[in-house]
Amino acid sequence: MEARRIVKGENFELPIDVQRLRIVLGWNDASGERTLDASALLLGSDRKVASDADFVFYNQPASVDGSVSLLGQTVTDAGVEEKLAIDLEAVPAEVSTIALAASVDRGRFGDLRDLRLVVLDGADEHIARYEITDATEESAFVFGEVYRRNDRWKVRAVGQGWANGLAGLATDFGVRVDEEPEDTTPDPPDATDYVTTVEADEPADAVVVLAEDPAPVGDLVSVEEFVTVKEPVPVEAAPVEPAPRATRSRSTGVRTRRPKKATSAVGVPSLADGDGWQSARLFSVAGIGAADEQEKRATSALLSTMYAVKQFGRCIATRLGGPGGTVETFAEVQFTLGDRTVIPDGVLKVARAGRVWTALLEVKTGSGQLRREQVENYLDVAREQGYDAVVTLSNEISPGAGEHPISVDKRKTRKVALIHVSWAEIIHEARMALTHRGISDPTQAWILAELIRYLDHPRSGAATFDDMGAAWVPVREAVVAGTLRAGDRKAPAVADAWLRLVRWLSLKLTADLGVAVASVMPRKLAGDPVARRQAVLTRLAADGALDATLRVPGAAGPLSVVADVRVGQVRTSVEVGAPQEWNSTRRVAWLLRQLGDEAPGDLLVEVIFAGRTETACERLADVRAKPALLVGDRSLDIKAFRLTGCTPLGQRRSGVRGAFVPTVVGSVETFYRGVVQGLRPWPSPAPKLPADATDDVPADTAADIGSPEISSAAVSK
Repeated sequence: MEARRIVKGENFELPIDVQRLRIVLGWNDASGERTLDASALLLGSDRKVASDADFVFYNQPASVDGSVSLLGQTVTDAGVEEKLAIDLEAVPAEVSTIALAASVDRGRFGDLRDLRLVVLDGADEHIARYEITDATEESAFVFGEVYRRNDRWKVRAVGQGWANGLAGLATDFGVRVDEEPEDTTPDPPDATDYVTTVEADEPADAVVVLAEDPAPVGDLVSVEEFVTVKEPVPVEAAPVEPAPRATRSRSTGVRTRRPKKATSAVGVPSLADGDGWQSARLFSVAGIGAADEQEKRATSALLSTMYAVKQFGRCIATRLGGPGGTVETFAEVQFTLGDRTVIPDGVLKVARAGRVWTALLEVKTGSGQLRREQVENYLDVAREQGYDAVVTLSNEISPGAGEHPISVDKRKTRKVALIHVSWAEIIHEARMALTHRGISDPTQAWILAELIRYLDHPRSGAATFDDMGAAWVPVREAVVAGTLRAGDRKAPAVADAWLRLVRWLSLKLTADLGVAVASVMPRKLAGDPVARRQAVLTRLAADGALDATLRVPGAAGPLSVVADVRVGQVRTSVEVGAPQEWNSTRRVAWLLRQLGDEAPGDLLVEVIFAGRTETACERLADVRAKPALLVGDRSLDIKAFRLTGCTPLGQRRSGVRGAFVPTVVGSVETFYRGVVQGLRPWPSPAPKLPADATDDVPADTAADIGSPEISSAAVSK
């Protein structure tokens, strides 16, 4: 099913056979400091909730009937995503609309990039996509809504919001908000619908019809500024009265404040009598023998930790496409398939709002490889049992998100999802949960730290990415000799290894920095594995180089990484815009202050001039001694600076010293630590009015412009 692009106000009818939806609210945050939280409101014909239980959000993650639930947050190559599940068949008859909303914990929606609403069916096939480009001052936002009209379900793109946060949004839809006493912010007054629609004989591509004199979209930042209706707008000539909503007891109100996270420090024994003393392990690495035993130990350690550490279990479950509910895990459960007994390594069950999501787990450690026949058997078992997914876990990292390392019969995945995850991703999630998201219980924090400690040990079999594969040496030699061509039969294996390395590096930086680091590439390559591999092959054959671009939220610019196999060098660079208010000499001085003493003297500083293709480049040590080296002709306008670090490239396919992978990873980490993390982009000043801007304004009005009373009143509207 091809995803339909919809625009603000547009609505369309869902296919009649679609009864389950997955809703994705996605975004990118350049600062890496903000969190977006999804929510949903089940509304009646009066566009109000019947009770507070009809408000689904982080403190109340599912509706009472289980028809709407939060699935949790995941990090993808496209950014960060919050997911919701809607079972249209289970939505009560008195619910006519499900509003899909979100709030940001700090700042405003205008600070976020790539805001999007994606609608998928139960098989995760894309139905529609709505990209939001006009968000400004809002701190709570309605992305869209799923609504019922004449027994058919439709989707509408809304894209409007509130400046007074989740509490304001909830209150306007009839939710009682009961915050802590110290929160003295008054509830906003009631308001009518933020949109009014006319749907009699509505065409599939109808758009939202706003009431008279609506405020501009960019100004819709408070309740009072939403579109109001002086006279009721008839929906149909002879409206059918909906059934009254079920009477439910009112609560004392919901609390929209996010619960505080308390990260517990993991204790380290301090009474050892010598440096050789090691603390006891929860998961022992002693005595691990054959590959089968290694596999069983790693599986048991992971499953038991997922069950014991609730937050970690939910993180893994949502990463695998399941709901963020109560996780239970089981090892080596026996199933019958025809006349055979099939025993997967594990079974995951996640309970959420009266429903249970189940996945079979197949695990490989060390150099163990997944087998197609075995995976297809598990798919057959899952289909017969009515389970939701088969998950494979191994050391193989997929080149792209959502791609599986083995090919199976597509007919077997029509009703059962096939998902692959690497041990590197498991370790990444564990470190994110422990270090950045926070584990509130100290015992659970210790258990998760012990899992990380176990998986980091070489005997666990959960290896990181450190091997470019058997094709690396002959391909490397062909590059140096100049004989490599894009059609070389060994080259695709090296291209895939490079793509896996880039993905693993993104995961590692994400876990280390606590922000969603992603590989950046053209849209046509991101969704096409064949084209992505071919692009790598073309560059490798033509220039003898492998390259990638990494986006780090909050960094001054994207990181460019080039592994030049032909000359044996890794080049890591970042481009930062120069201040436009100063002359060239002051711009260079600004850059030198930014770099400080940590930046290496052999760093290359390149100047990019406005309107010219030529650049100037010098070593940082020389520029520090004589800044005028970069300025040259002072009449030239410096547009930006490109900073590049160069280090030797390892040639060996694997290992620690002199190997390709650790030299690439080490170069990126060293460059980021010494150069990038100290850089801040120049903040552009606000545009200035000319000095005589008020000459034509009446004297009494001009005097009021600076009045605190007038300004305060304007803000409160």
